[in-house]
Amino acid sequence: MAQKIVFYDGDCGFCNGTIQFILNHEKEPAFHFAALQSEFAQNFFDAHGLPQPDMSTFYFWDGERMWDKSSGALRVSGYLKFPFPLFKVGYVLPKFIRNAMYDFVAKRRHKIAAGFCALPTPEQRRRFLEL
Repeated sequence: MAQKIVFYDGDCGFCNGTIQFILNHEKEPAFHFAALQSEFAQNFFDAHGLPQPDMSTFYFWDGERMWDKSSGALRVSGYLKFPFPLFKVGYVLPKFIRNAMYDFVAKRRHKIAAGFCALPTPEQRRRFLEL
């Protein structure tokens, strides 16, 4: 099975909190994680012919395709414990509306959660690519 990778802004408290949320609510360990600032992320984007990432954007590589913003978040929700897979109902909204809501939060993410520090367990730590 292809590796599923969540890419996030490693300098953002809100984003780090989101990664901790995913770790705490996964049905089973499904993801690896990489900060967008990491050398791994830069090499990954280059190797897959993807444009350089926007630090304010959440990216999800499902093993075949890169998803971003609201589409990435909705895809990840499908791997979480109930009731979070129900968030996929968000696909009924047009992408431009979903992404406008995403951008509203992303623009304010540093104010929403200025800092976040959680220590992953040793098992979780192995799932972070270039910590």
